[in-house]
Amino acid sequence: IAGDTPLFKILPIRQKKAGIVTTGNEVYYGRIQDAFGPVIKKKLEEYGVEIMGQTIMNDDVLNIAKAIQEFINKGAEMVVCTGGMSVDPDDTTPTAIISTGAVLVSYGAPVLPGAMFLLAYTKNEIPILGLPGCVMYAKRTVFDLVLPRILADEKLTAKDISLLGVG
Repeated sequence: IAGDTPLFKILPIRQKKAGIVTTGNEVYYGRIQDAFGPVIKKKLEEYGVEIMGQTIMNDDVLNIAKAIQEFINKGAEMVVCTGGMSVDPDDTTPTAIISTGAVLVSYGAPVLPGAMFLLAYTKNEIPILGLPGCVMYAKRTVFDLVLPRILADEKLTAKDISLLGVG
């Protein structure tokens, strides 16, 4: 009935190296404490991801893009960006991710919590993920749906992201 196409595949999770770039003037200038870092580190460590470090940047597009690129230059196989992902005019993280030269796959996902998720790939197919604020406080989010697939080297498409809202 299924023909030559398998009904499903089981892909192995690969051990990857990841950099974390946290953005936001509030955190950078010490007005609030970073709440993203511990949550992201814990989730990545659950999959055996080697965390190369966390860089906290202000809301300057060029500084954020530089921090992302520095992790990639040091061998990061994925970069996770936190902060500045909503639609406020001063949220610069999406612009910074695109300014690295990465190709945008999706900015937005039909998943709650996590509608402001962003996924892009560099020319060398290194994923850059922009995580929405809900990842700080919600037990499960769009990040939990996407992360295992990224770690299994599945290159997600806009269609893949759109199908997350089905079922």
